[in-house]
Amino acid sequence: MPRVRPVATWTFTQTKRRTNVVRSIIRGGIITSLTVAVFFVGIMMLLRFDVISTKAISSLFGDWGPSVESDIAYIDDANPRHRLDVYRPPSGTLERDAIIVFLYGGSWTSGDRGTYAFVGQAFAARGYTTVIPDYRLYPEVQFPKFVEDAAAAYAWTERNLARSCTPARPIIVAGHSAGAHMAAQLAFDRRFIASQNPSVTPPAALIGMAGPYTFEPTTWPSTRDAFASVSATPDVARPITFVKAGPPPALLVHGLADDLVNLKNTRELASALAAVGTSAETAEYENIGHIGLVLTLSKFFRWRAPTLDNIDQFASKIKSADGTGKMVCNSPR
Repeated sequence: MPRVRPVATWTFTQTKRRTNVVRSIIRGGIITSLTVAVFFVGIMMLLRFDVISTKAISSLFGDWGPSVESDIAYIDDANPRHRLDVYRPPSGTLERDAIIVFLYGGSWTSGDRGTYAFVGQAFAARGYTTVIPDYRLYPEVQFPKFVEDAAAAYAWTERNLARSCTPARPIIVAGHSAGAHMAAQLAFDRRFIASQNPSVTPPAALIGMAGPYTFEPTTWPSTRDAFASVSATPDVARPITFVKAGPPPALLVHGLADDLVNLKNTRELASALAAVGTSAETAEYENIGHIGLVLTLSKFFRWRAPTLDNIDQFASKIKSADGTGKMVCNSPR
């Protein structure tokens, strides 16, 4: 006679236990969602008011894959500020013609290349060999010494990276804030590059991120001391002064929520470049502050603004002399 299996029945205790489990799951989901929401809102507030640090972003949200050669001397001395790092694209990545030399900001008084590793990683992941140098800061030096250091790092890059290929690779100078100011000085005031060696090829393009290109640094309390050496001739420290016939093309980006460097710096420089017939592309981003702008290059915050995409689109158009991209290199490109 076939055995009849009893139908499972739920007791009141089992039903209550199941209800409690469901409630716990729902409660846990709500708490998790609220925690994530609070985290993201907190991050957004920190970005909006430029509180979160670039060093924290470098540690957590840099691109994986690019390789880095660290602590290379670009001036043969014992000063640790005369060192740079080189970021190379991952294996299998389409490598671009242009090399990017990126100068970080910090009001000419602070900053270090390691803090901006995420920038080198971001550019390298897009196919650009990227050089990030340190440079001397105030009070160790005043203007123009930190720009001279940047010029020396540029000359090292041309000598050791760009000229290792035939034809030589073009170099883009890029920077954020004070670094954008120095990059513009190198791009427009050719004396800095020529002082390293008259045969050094000038920058092929400029990428400026929220740079103070037009301000008068000897009148601002935060920069007066660093530029005291040119208090009688402040225009020599204003990149816009040197915009004359033949400057390189430029991409200038700025956050519309930047309350540190006025947006007029970007707009006035773009107008000056256009007036002499030079291509000046601009991009302005809603709800992006001063530090927030450079942080949008990090993997975690790219959704906030297409900064990296805009830079990639611009930089990919900067080609080697023959424009073919078929360069023969004596060392890794």
